[in-house]
Amino acid sequence: MLPLALPTGLLLALQLTVGVPVSEMQLQQAVTAALPPLRAAAVGHIAQKSCFGCHNQGPPVTALQAARRRGFTTFSATDTEEQIAHIRDFLKANEQKFRRGQGTGGQVDTAGTLLLALEQNGDLPSPLTEAVVSYLLQVQSHRDFWKCSSHRPPSEASDFTTTYLALRGLRVWGTPEQQPRIRERQERARAWLFQARPTDTEDAVFRLLALREVNADPKILNTAAEDLLALQNWNGGWSQKPGMPVDAYATGTALVALNWSGVMPVSHRVYQRGLAYLIQTQRSDGTWMVASRSKPFQPYYEGGFPHGKAQFISSTASGWAALALILATPPLPQAKN
Repeated sequence: MLPLALPTGLLLALQLTVGVPVSEMQLQQAVTAALPPLRAAAVGHIAQKSCFGCHNQGPPVTALQAARRRGFTTFSATDTEEQIAHIRDFLKANEQKFRRGQGTGGQVDTAGTLLLALEQNGDLPSPLTEAVVSYLLQVQSHRDFWKCSSHRPPSEASDFTTTYLALRGLRVWGTPEQQPRIRERQERARAWLFQARPTDTEDAVFRLLALREVNADPKILNTAAEDLLALQNWNGGWSQKPGMPVDAYATGTALVALNWSGVMPVSHRVYQRGLAYLIQTQRSDGTWMVASRSKPFQPYYEGGFPHGKAQFISSTASGWAALALILATPPLPQAKN
């Protein structure tokens, strides 16, 4: 029989090997630690920039919103309200650009990510969201998918990611008048998703999520999930590409995709192994550090998150990692009332 009290590192190593579920206390402690730096990343961005920041306001704000729904109160509701107000102001300032099909910096990735943040906040459709949907319908209308316009790996480098964000935006925010055009784009994207093959974890993650958006047959979803599961490392995590180290970005996105797509409950041993990896690798400041692979093209600024010039991918990674943990965390007592 194992000792009753094992060192944390050894306990987690055993969990990684056999898939023992992580405890509620471990999940709560990890999420509680992750929230303050995620808040700092979001607040720091709007203190510096008027634009919407996919890296600091995408996954970080989505994680903060999910945590509040679970009952975590280590940050003020005003914090997320300010973030959403910033997004709405950005939309209002750029409404005509979206209506003309011009878009903004980051193009479809920016448009889809900000719509996802509004969705997670529980916003209702408005003329502003209708304008963004109009943009998504106009842009790249000659293609069967939405091509990424940037090369900022891993989060802005995959056509599967861009296509997923567009498809989700159309499904959630499309108006009745826009439905015929939406269905036409969905059908074309479905055909592309059926034949296109992933080449790395980012592709596999967002192909799975995009297939869910087009209501793919469960057999096709399961096959796409198997492509993603085949990339899981022995230690429970995923790497961005074969031969690269396992990291929190690839692991967090993989776990969220497996759950959001409906193919895997958080109780599954594969998910639990991934959670154990994230808990084991979380830093003492509550963050996960991921080395940047992107070539800088904008002036550097401090956005309120640790890790210097790797802060933007690290804040994105930490948002996804925290969200994966939050999805597995039972609601706290204050969330049940």
